[in-house]
Order: sequence, then structure tokens, then C-alpha cells
Amino acid sequence: MNASPAAAIEFVNVTYRVNGNRALISDLNLSIRRAETLMLLGRSGSGKTTTLKLINRLLEQSEGRVLVDGHSTAEWDVIRLRRHIGYAIQEAGLFPHYTVKDNVALVPRLERWDVARIDARVREVLQLVGLPFGEYADRYPDQLSGGQRQRVGLARALAADPEILLMDEPFGALDPITRAELQHEFMQLKKRLSKTIVFVTHDVAEALMLGDRIALIDSGKLKGVFAPAEFLRSPDESVQPYVNAFRATQQILNSGA
Repeated sequence: MNASPAAAIEFVNVTYRVNGNRALISDLNLSIRRAETLMLLGRSGSGKTTTLKLINRLLEQSEGRVLVDGHSTAEWDVIRLRRHIGYAIQEAGLFPHYTVKDNVALVPRLERWDVARIDARVREVLQLVGLPFGEYADRYPDQLSGGQRQRVGLARALAADPEILLMDEPFGALDPITRAELQHEFMQLKKRLSKTIVFVTHDVAEALMLGDRIALIDSGKLKGVFAPAEFLRSPDESVQPYVNAFRATQQILNSGA
């Protein structure tokens, strides 16, 4: 089976088992369109991060196929695959002994870009995420706030200009104000970049705000894929707890206005 022309990523009858036994993901069929932001929404332990890691082969599926750009991930050289895909995680995962510019330059250096090109790209992506090169390039991660570290992590994921970006609850550990600021900046950024983005979250409001579509995963099974407005209107019993929780929060906020 070849991926459809509009698909950047496809899961075809994918199951992932732990130790060949318990299935964390069961018979997943999902097509992710080019240049869309797909939110993987679900409770903790539902299989969201497992699904994400199957895309860049941090995990290997037990059954089925995962296709990236029309080719099975098993056919990709694993290093080439991972350098083709940006990866941003909670708490950024920065190297503490590297400066900001060295963290951001990591993949371009591995790709053997020339020095001038690396320097120009580091300057560009730091500006893109709101961290001017002159002010932040020579700082170390422990000299940054949590929000700044998360911005550096996003800059590093974007540095080699990948077509696909995986984001695993990147704003989950931030305080509410910083999180809201980064969510707003992300919305502006995704419009400019036109990347295929797969974004893991357990936050309904975040999924509705940032996603072009929402894939709901529960107990390792895909329950449906919805546009945000469709999600809010869905009668599906798997969707209802999320919608009810979201509306309850909105009602509380509105009653205090």
C-alpha cells in the first residue's frame, strides 16, 4: 500500500505490543495530511506518546505499517528518518552543557551544513521563536526560564527545516500564563511554516485551539478524527467526557467574568 498523495504520515493496521503481549496501540488506521496540525488527544496512558514515537521509530510497531512520505518507516534509514522529522518534547530536552546556539545547531551540524549556513539558520529560527540571537545565543539552558527553554527546544526541532514536526506535550510543564503565550505564538508560527505537525495533548482546550483536526485515542484505540467544531458537536460517548469537561470549565470562567 502506498500513501495517498495528500498524506504525510499513515498508520495502516498498526498494533504495538509490550513484550509481545499487552497491546498499547490496537489496529490503528490514521492518515495525517500534509501541512495540517493533527492533535493526538487522550487521557494519560491512552497511547498518544506511543503513537507519536512510532512515527520516528523510537518505537517499532508489532503489526502493520507506518508510512512517512509514502515509504514504510522500515524502509527508511533510521538516522535519516529522525533527521527528516523535528521532535519537540516537554521540558525541551536540551543539552545542559551546550549553549543555546549549539543546541539549536545540533542537527544542521550532523547534516554537515557549512558554518555560514548554520549560523544564518540559528539566527533565523531563534528570531522566529522570539529569542533574539544577540541576547540568547551564548546562554546555557540553566540561565533560561521554562518558557525560554521550550522556545529553544522548538527552534532546535525546526533548525534543519523538516517537513514534519512531532510535539509531545511541549507546553505541559509550563505555568498557565507562559503556556497561553506559547500557544498563541504557536498558532502564528504554524500559519507561517506550513509544516505537518503531530501534537500530543491531554488538554481539550489546547486541542480545540491549536488543531486543524483532533484524533481521539482511548485505551490504545482510535475513537475518531474530528475538526474542532465537529468534536464539540459529536454525540460519540468517547467524546462526551472531554466536551463536558471543556464546557464545565468555560462555564466556571464565564460565571466569574
